[in-house]
Amino acid sequence: MLTQKETTAKTSNEKRIIIFEDGQHLLDNIFCPISDCIASSLNIIGKPMIVYNIEKILLEHLHIDHIMLPEGFSHTVDIIQDNFPLIQINEYRDNNILIKDNSVRMPLDSIVVKSQSDNHVIRSLAYPWDVLKAIHDILGIEVTKTMVSKNTSIAETSIVKGPCIIEEGVSVDDFTKIVGPTYIEKNSKVGTSSLVRKCMIGKDSTIGFGCEIGRTFLVGNNRISHHDVILDTIIGRDGWLGAFVGTTNVLLNKEVIKYKLDSGLIPTGLGSFGAIIGHGCAIGAGVIILPGRFVPPKSIVQAGTIFSNFASISSKPSL
Repeated sequence: MLTQKETTAKTSNEKRIIIFEDGQHLLDNIFCPISDCIASSLNIIGKPMIVYNIEKILLEHLHIDHIMLPEGFSHTVDIIQDNFPLIQINEYRDNNILIKDNSVRMPLDSIVVKSQSDNHVIRSLAYPWDVLKAIHDILGIEVTKTMVSKNTSIAETSIVKGPCIIEEGVSVDDFTKIVGPTYIEKNSKVGTSSLVRKCMIGKDSTIGFGCEIGRTFLVGNNRISHHDVILDTIIGRDGWLGAFVGTTNVLLNKEVIKYKLDSGLIPTGLGSFGAIIGHGCAIGAGVIILPGRFVPPKSIVQAGTIFSNFASISSKPSL
């Protein structure tokens, strides 16, 4: 049975059940504006995370015929049904669930990652930086060779140093370098003289002229202006960054970076960590974001700000 510990893959004709559970975490409404959970709103290698997870469980040669989710996740149910029409899906109440021996239990806000021993491990995502660490590991596992769609536009003067996956509709301008493992989703654009390395770039994103984007996750529909340096960072959907923006990712004393919330500081275990920028944020030109900072969704950070805490931001007016 697949658990949160490493397991050995087994071939079995026994019918199994996946029971998704709603766990405790700090991920709600950070990365995407509309969804009932991160499992359905966050794309991993171009697929909703819930779909990515189910596919990895099926790779364990388990016959899954039934999936159960807590009540209230109707959007997630629809996504599962669209991608796995032969699997029965039911919702349950917290106090009305029968756990069976043939069940695979995992939090909704978790991800299945292949380990070094070639097994699959369920990894909980309790904090935003857990997502960033998982993305780094998944890129190393999933992107092992260079695959470039025929329907792309990559300038002859640009370099794709694999392994990289570049999907259809992507445009890469002159004198740009893409260093793998990197995944660039559909209809994104990388501007002239930019460097993109070890990143996951969500669909419909634009990176401007002369940027460096390193070990970063753009969730999708992001607009990065010219001469930005974005390192070890997650930028939520529909984010906009002005020119000359930087996310600093190390402390001068080389200590482990702590994540700054209004309730205090939480150690991340990371020596290199930039920022978590929520969905729908607008970051003005010349902003510098200090290591381990959280920019809440729909925030405006005025141009020239050194972002350290919530006093640096204002909320967008309602439209």
